[in-house]
Amino acid sequence: MNELLNLGTGLASGGARFLAGAIGMFFLLTVGFPVALAFARLFGLYTIVGERQCQVFVLFGKVIGVLDEPGLHLLFSRLGWRAFIVRYFGRVESVDLRLDQEYLRSQAVNSEEGAPMGIGVWVEMIVSDPVAYLFKNADPRGSLAANVSNATVRCLSNLKLAEMLVNRHFMSQTVREEVSPKSREWGYSLGSIYIRKVHFRDVGMIRQIEEKVVNRLRQVTSAIKQDGANQVNIISSTAERQAAVEFAKAAAMRPQIVGAALREISGDPEIARAMFEVLEAQNIIQGEAEIVLLPRQPELMAQLLAVEERRPRPTPEKGSG
Repeated sequence: MNELLNLGTGLASGGARFLAGAIGMFFLLTVGFPVALAFARLFGLYTIVGERQCQVFVLFGKVIGVLDEPGLHLLFSRLGWRAFIVRYFGRVESVDLRLDQEYLRSQAVNSEEGAPMGIGVWVEMIVSDPVAYLFKNADPRGSLAANVSNATVRCLSNLKLAEMLVNRHFMSQTVREEVSPKSREWGYSLGSIYIRKVHFRDVGMIRQIEEKVVNRLRQVTSAIKQDGANQVNIISSTAERQAAVEFAKAAAMRPQIVGAALREISGDPEIARAMFEVLEAQNIIQGEAEIVLLPRQPELMAQLLAVEERRPRPTPEKGSG
């Protein structure tokens, strides 16, 4: 019995110790380890560099280290004893190395013909030298934008209007070649520079161009309609002329055909006499003359005349003159 009690007591004490150890490990992992890492980072034992990020360490006005590879870095192996004091007596600059873009709207230029034009420039840049980016220029992004604007006005002014509206690839290359040397001095590496939009800045000129385009479209439309009408008239007149020629040929051949038919019919007297009787009857029927048919018996004619004489005649009304 005592052995069972001792065994139960031992198991209970072992479970308590296991539970206390688990709780202690939990607090160590959730609280103690992050606090220890925070103190280690505070004292400069390590640092973490993100993807497409760069850290520049400056101590007493001098750059002592640049970390541009992503991951965890032990500062003591890179900076030596200065790693412990750089955060207190110096500073750590973080630089973004991702691709950056900017659009410069309506840069004012004039064409060779004197037309006021606006040019929109799309610029892509990336930081290639973090040290130059931080210390060569107080505002490298603004300076780069101003440099692109000045290069656009300087290189693209006095170009012919047709080239401005059509040849954008050449203009983009010209501006990029002008801006690239200065951008490298400020730690930037240019990607693509693209002339995205070329437009007129004068509203009155835009309206005049629109009116000219509308008038030109009307002229072209009228010319197309007139040309179509002329073509139709030519086709119609040609068809009428050909039809008239064919009708004339037919009219010229009709007497010959009729004469040949009559000559063939006149060869048989009975057929000719019957044909002429039919033609005479047809002419009489088609005419508007009145036809009076008289009977062959004279007695019947006398009776009809007597009946006509006995028919009462209408008397004129009184007062008629």
